[in-house]
Amino acid sequence: MNAVLAFALRQRVLMVLLLLFLFGVGIASFIKLNIEAYPDPVPPLVDVVTQNRGQSAEEIERYITIPIEIQMAGIPHVTRVRTISLFGLSDVKIQFTYDFTYDEAQQWVINRLSQLSPLPNGATPLISPESPTGEIYRYRVVGPPGYSITDLKTIQDWILQRRFKAVPGIIDVVGWGGKTKTYELTVDLNRLIAYGLTLPQVLQVLNNSNINVGGQTVNFGPQAAIVRGIGLIQSMDQIRDTMVTAANGVPVRIRDIATVTVGHLPRLGIAGQDGVDDIVESIVLMRRGEKSKPTIRAVEAEVAKINTSGILPPGVRIERIYDRSDLIAVTTRTVLHNMVFGIVLIFFVQWLFLGNLRSAVVVSATIPFALFFAITMLVLRGESANLLSVGAIDFGLVVDATVIMVENIYRHLAEGPDARIDAPTGIARAEGFTGKLRIIFRAGAEVNRAIFFSAAILIAAFVPLFTMSGIEGHIFAPMAKTYGYAILGGVIATFTVSPALSALLLPDRVSEVETVVVRALRRLYRPVLELALASRWLTLLGAALVMVMAILGLRALGLEFLPKLEEGNLWIRATLPPSISLEEANGYVNRMRALIKSYPEVVTVVSQNGRPDDGTDATGFFNAEFFVPLTPSDTWPNGIDKPKLIEDVERALRDQFPGVSFNFSQNIEDNVEESATGVKGENAAKLFGNDLATLEK
Repeated sequence: MNAVLAFALRQRVLMVLLLLFLFGVGIASFIKLNIEAYPDPVPPLVDVVTQNRGQSAEEIERYITIPIEIQMAGIPHVTRVRTISLFGLSDVKIQFTYDFTYDEAQQWVINRLSQLSPLPNGATPLISPESPTGEIYRYRVVGPPGYSITDLKTIQDWILQRRFKAVPGIIDVVGWGGKTKTYELTVDLNRLIAYGLTLPQVLQVLNNSNINVGGQTVNFGPQAAIVRGIGLIQSMDQIRDTMVTAANGVPVRIRDIATVTVGHLPRLGIAGQDGVDDIVESIVLMRRGEKSKPTIRAVEAEVAKINTSGILPPGVRIERIYDRSDLIAVTTRTVLHNMVFGIVLIFFVQWLFLGNLRSAVVVSATIPFALFFAITMLVLRGESANLLSVGAIDFGLVVDATVIMVENIYRHLAEGPDARIDAPTGIARAEGFTGKLRIIFRAGAEVNRAIFFSAAILIAAFVPLFTMSGIEGHIFAPMAKTYGYAILGGVIATFTVSPALSALLLPDRVSEVETVVVRALRRLYRPVLELALASRWLTLLGAALVMVMAILGLRALGLEFLPKLEEGNLWIRATLPPSISLEEANGYVNRMRALIKSYPEVVTVVSQNGRPDDGTDATGFFNAEFFVPLTPSDTWPNGIDKPKLIEDVERALRDQFPGVSFNFSQNIEDNVEESATGVKGENAAKLFGNDLATLEK
């Protein structure tokens, strides 16, 4: 390290340029760096969803869920298979280990599904597109007064969903609420019998009439024309005019035996927002492994294009409900705040203890150097950052080596001319160092080995994080990598930038004086030290007692399954009686939503009762979920924080809705916990047995 130190002192201007260059590269890297609000720690999970309308949960379990579950047996690296069978819905989740990537796990499942025997009523298993951290954008389709919820749902299914799925990085769009449009025939049984027809005949005629058929080609001189029959039904009148049969040479059409009206499919779920009880909401899902920031920007650009280019009917528009970029912006601000606060804190601490402004500047320069070095490494390696990996960096560890180096240089400069002797090696003579440069080199040479080993020990302290496996490994390994990059950047700055800045900023002679803070601390420390040395056994006994108390306190320390990230929202789940109907449940949900919205800390409340039409959220009419974005906490009244708000809301809900259980979480946190454990909540009890009636008791 002496050679590096000598090079830095000889090329002092180059080192300053290196510092400025890294600042520029670091800022550019920070702008380019993909910052995720929360890492996806869940092992590969493939969710197989199969819908078969009209079948009971028992039939779904017997004829769909169990065959799929058996088909998944024998796939390597499967840790567990979790299944849910509900009315009309089978959900089979296959959890893998980290030995497979998600794409590899999905391919294994697809291969097994291709060997599955045909399911009843032509039911087709599909792979769910959802992932723990895939939800990045929520929007609502709004129309002018008088626009029906059915028409808004039609626009969502046939226009918006297809456009958003074409956005790079988006895998699917999940629709919530609205009514799926259908054309319904009300057959007059008496007329049907009078014409000698049966209902299967009518259905067969409609199916045969609603089709285009292809033929051959017909030559017209040197050209060939394609022959085809156009039969696709385009309007309700065409349905009415469809001929079913002929009676005595007179055609019998659909209008003669039935009435054609517009209806909708049986509803599986209802969404509402604030005072509107029925809305069309959609959730845009990001593909696994994609980067959030560019994907969100692409979605926002598509929203702006749709709202301004006349794609939608007049008066219809998209209104944003939730955008992951808000949380990413908070994460970015937190990282910047930590960096600025760390620089200012280190600067003032160094200034207070040494009493020298220039030395504080030298030490503080290490923090942005180390942080920008770490960020640049992340960008070069194509890695993403999050609040845990970047926002939790301890700058005290980063500048530890620089503090040792600068304080030793300061001490040597304060000793005066008597300290200006040759360096312990011949490098100083070979480089021609004299005067202040020789003193700085000698000071650095004294501590370079200690600095190097102390940095190695710090990095070694993070080895346990690298060796973690499972979910905790995927959460904390990025933080350990970022720490390693930052400490390495701090060591590089210590042996290059710090000596060069010391040579440029510090004078040839400095005065080493005790500041007021040091004198006060010394007055407090000296009697304590004398007492400890005079009562050595008592001191050791006290230390042992503190250690025992710490061990006992550790046993009572609370534990969290996942680290908490403040998302600025609430995710409230209400569980109603299992047999409740959708219409009855939605009445309670509307009242709950109004109660939650009455709190001034709440921005808006979006409710979801039941499940979406694609079955990706395996639940029933008894389940209601509320997405509650909150105002910034610094605008709340004194004495109100998030735990207190949750306590107040929960008490009010339990008082007005006895018998309903409520669970409070956050949006991303809830998705991650459910994907990792299969439980809708942090704590749950599972009962196993062969008799469902006994388990229910």
